[in-house]
Amino acid sequence: MKIFIDTAQIDEIRQVKEWGLLDGVTTNPTLLSKTGKPWKEAAQEILKEVPDKPVSLEVIATDFEGMVKEARELAKMGDNVVIKIPFTIDGMKAVRALKAEGIKTNVTLVFSPLQALIAAKAGADYVSPFIGRLDDISHDGIGMLEELVEIFAMYGFETEIIAASIRHVDHVRRCALIGVDIATIPFKVIKQMFKHPLTDIGLERFLEDAKKAGISIL
Repeated sequence: MKIFIDTAQIDEIRQVKEWGLLDGVTTNPTLLSKTGKPWKEAAQEILKEVPDKPVSLEVIATDFEGMVKEARELAKMGDNVVIKIPFTIDGMKAVRALKAEGIKTNVTLVFSPLQALIAAKAGADYVSPFIGRLDDISHDGIGMLEELVEIFAMYGFETEIIAASIRHVDHVRRCALIGVDIATIPFKVIKQMFKHPLTDIGLERFLEDAKKAGISIL
């Protein structure tokens, strides 16, 4: 399973890159606004830091013509730019048009397997089901994801599934278990993936025993 980071904070991206975990970046207008910089400057900084992995940038327009026009401009920012398109009828028309122009797309705000199926048939390179937001309204986000993985495997779609709206490490574990292509994860949750209380206890005991035995760092 590939790991994308869901952020626009350049320091978070750099850290995950240094850890050897970075396979891509997803952003949205909300995340870009939190940088405190003009959105274009923040996006260009990310693209400079990650020139060889997919970086999703989202359109603001909601009509077909506006989405296509905006997507073309965003795509000029880098060869690795992927355009996030909202799941609407006009959005799927835009995905099909952009596919014909060789512009990669990531369909966002997906909440059902049927929406994902439509996005894949429209030619989306990625589809992003929001599992956390489904959990928020007492729906089974992981259950929906399991159905989606099975459908895509059954029909051989090339569209990659990006599990989005991940809230905690168990979401990540369960995504990996069912064979999701990609999980886009907040920085806080990526850090939590390293942690286990038994690891901390074990390391503390090893250091205590090393001290008792007179073992020091060479």
